[in-house]
Amino acid sequence: MARIASTRLSRLLTGWSSEGAGPLPRRLADALRELAERGDVPGGSVLPSQRELALVLGVSRSTVTAAYGLLEGEGWLESVRGSGSRLRGSGALDRYVAEGRLVSFSARSGGSGTADLSSGALPGLDAVGEAVGALTHGDLGGLLGDDGYHPYGIPALREGIAAYYRAAGVATDAEQILVTSGSQQAVWLVAQALVEPGDTVVVEDPTYRGALEALRARGARLVPVGGDGAEGGAGGTGPAELRRLCAHGRPRLVYLQPTVHNPTGRTLGGAARREWRRVLAEHELFTVEDTACAELALGDGGSDGAGAPVPLVAGLPMGSTVTVGTLSKLFWGGLRVGWVRSSPQVVARLAKIKTSVDLACSVMDQLVAVRLLDRLPEARARRRAELRGQRDAAEALVRGAAPHWEWTRPAGGPALWVRIPGADTEALAQLARRHGVSVVPGAAFSPVDGFRDRLRLPYAHGTEALAAALPTLLECAERAAG
Repeated sequence: MARIASTRLSRLLTGWSSEGAGPLPRRLADALRELAERGDVPGGSVLPSQRELALVLGVSRSTVTAAYGLLEGEGWLESVRGSGSRLRGSGALDRYVAEGRLVSFSARSGGSGTADLSSGALPGLDAVGEAVGALTHGDLGGLLGDDGYHPYGIPALREGIAAYYRAAGVATDAEQILVTSGSQQAVWLVAQALVEPGDTVVVEDPTYRGALEALRARGARLVPVGGDGAEGGAGGTGPAELRRLCAHGRPRLVYLQPTVHNPTGRTLGGAARREWRRVLAEHELFTVEDTACAELALGDGGSDGAGAPVPLVAGLPMGSTVTVGTLSKLFWGGLRVGWVRSSPQVVARLAKIKTSVDLACSVMDQLVAVRLLDRLPEARARRRAELRGQRDAAEALVRGAAPHWEWTRPAGGPALWVRIPGADTEALAQLARRHGVSVVPGAAFSPVDGFRDRLRLPYAHGTEALAAALPTLLECAERAAG
């Protein structure tokens, strides 16, 4: 078990004692829990002794003792005789429960004074409720005649998703589709099935933090390529860096988000996509393309965004590619319907793991999804109009309040990826949380703890929360300046 030095822990805990309300032990316990939730202190790390931490923090030993006691009572700390106190990565629950965006969701206080900018998840569309209300006995058809467990997904939905790809010009059969509980489960299944501890996995930097957590939990060695990919949508230096990496060894797989990248919102242009495809094919690399946010394209640059996004991996061998998709981003996060598109062999392998976790996805959710597939054009148009307006309003708001902050206009998605010159956004986020503002710092999206000057600012729920949070964020940014 790794032991974290008291000096490093002290730096990570910047601002905890001077901000917020409540007893000092409670504030320290909450700060330590936040470090565990974000992965800043890896699960299993041994904390300094109570006396040592008290000295470096300048508090009494009883304060640290009480904080450790609170964490232990809540399942976040485990005392091992002779080995010290070990910080758990997910409280009293299984280690996989707190992965991905669930960290943000579980951390919400729900208090009336909190400005929650921790998630970019969208509110649901009316189409979801309408599809639920329209279900009839006929929708179930012959499904009631069996046990209700469909490990691969119900036939109608698998065929509907396959048709979704065929409409985009990508030949796909139902046998190539596995229905999952959202795209997060799809990414987790890929990590479980295709990655062994110690395997090298190439990822963009930054990238989707749910994927980072799933791969880290599997013990992958994460190797970043490219810059943030946001400047002009050119894809940075990723393909060239990947080619150089392959000269020294072949990675197990490559994880990419070419269309509406999370968190930057950029979409790669045609030249960048061709270069990525060329390198991937040249080195015969297994590629996972996550298109979870692709349906949130805003149609800038002359594109109307009316059709289904074409996967970058569509031109690569099916046996060495996985495409991850979902309806949850476009329609509603409460609709837990995602999928994997790959070869029947890979799909079968993933399905075997899935059955050991949840047996199968809800039939009712899948029946709703079948109906919603017919409403994709309508949903795209509505989301595109809403998000464009929200993005424009957010840009005007931030530009007026913080003219020195920098960002590249996103081509899609629900948030701005903002650079705050001179600020450490890790410290900023800690300070802001104690002032009632919840935000996610840039390092949470980096495999190497990078982008410490970046902040993700969601606008998908309107700009009210952002407007309320900006004065606090500006103040905290000044205090967190390095």
